[in-house]
Amino acid sequence: MDCSEEVQPASEEPCAQLELKKGMSIFIDILRRADKNDDGKLSFDEFKAYFSDGVLTAEELKELFHTIDTHNTDNLDTDELCEYFSQHLGEYENVLAALEDLNISILKAMDKTKKDYQESTHLEQFVTRFLLKETTNQLHSLQSSLECAMETTAEQTRQEKQGPLKPEVLSIQWSGRRSNRRLQRNNSLSPNNPLLSLVNSGIYDEDSQWIVQVNRLQKLIDRLEQKEIRLEPVEEEVVESKSHILIVQRQLSVLEEELEEFRLALRQYIECACIQTGCLHIAVQRLANESRYILYEFWENNNVWKNHLQTNYSKTFQRGNVDFLETPETITTMLVPASWWVLNNN
Repeated sequence: MDCSEEVQPASEEPCAQLELKKGMSIFIDILRRADKNDDGKLSFDEFKAYFSDGVLTAEELKELFHTIDTHNTDNLDTDELCEYFSQHLGEYENVLAALEDLNISILKAMDKTKKDYQESTHLEQFVTRFLLKETTNQLHSLQSSLECAMETTAEQTRQEKQGPLKPEVLSIQWSGRRSNRRLQRNNSLSPNNPLLSLVNSGIYDEDSQWIVQVNRLQKLIDRLEQKEIRLEPVEEEVVESKSHILIVQRQLSVLEEELEEFRLALRQYIECACIQTGCLHIAVQRLANESRYILYEFWENNNVWKNHLQTNYSKTFQRGNVDFLETPETITTMLVPASWWVLNNN
């Protein structure tokens, strides 16, 4: 991310000033990723798509956009982004500078590894692989801390603007086997976690009874959509309005050339979603001979699912789907009695 290489439309004098401030190259990368039509500037729609965090309203984003747009062109360039954010960096000025140095150091190490690995001894290759693994672990640890801070600050702001939400908690008796599995999933992700097979197979197969249940739900949804049957209750049952769980079906048609990247993003999304409070289960099916996925998500209630949609990992997955999917995803939701879940787990 070199300012002299990336910012062609800007004048040379502002570019030289940006080079003097370490860490500002991140905004060149931000502009490149947010600029969907590659015209070297951000429209409000591009700005909103990239900077929207689920907390600021559309009006607040519009106001921020015009505040940054000091040139009054209804577009933002790198100079304007750097000028605005440099006034608010605080301690993150040191963080961005360190990230810039870290990026350069990692690229240098990767280049040397590429040149020297094949000629290294067996033990030297082991050391290289070990250092790569530990570097990755350290970066993942930092990423987890940052994501936790992002979730906390976003939730605090939402509560300040809307007031704290009262979560609805269902009294569900988990079987011992599934409780142990859920506890293990909350504490750590084992290398043997079935989610890790998603990259290779594209299918999240936890146990056979769930596959049977998902298939039954799929057939029921298909028949209901085709309006071939009319369901009537054999016996009227009075239930409380809060005694239901939410099932979300998401259909995603993936571009063939983006299949591997999508699988990785999907695995990361499921790993994050499964450990969230209120997530009961997630299952994935891939249709044979097609690059189409059907994702089933089971949530304790509608509010929990809506809060999940505002999390950073969910929004990251949705943003990635803009590039991965052939057509926009189709989402169908259904409420079912919570007693069904209890019966299935007993």
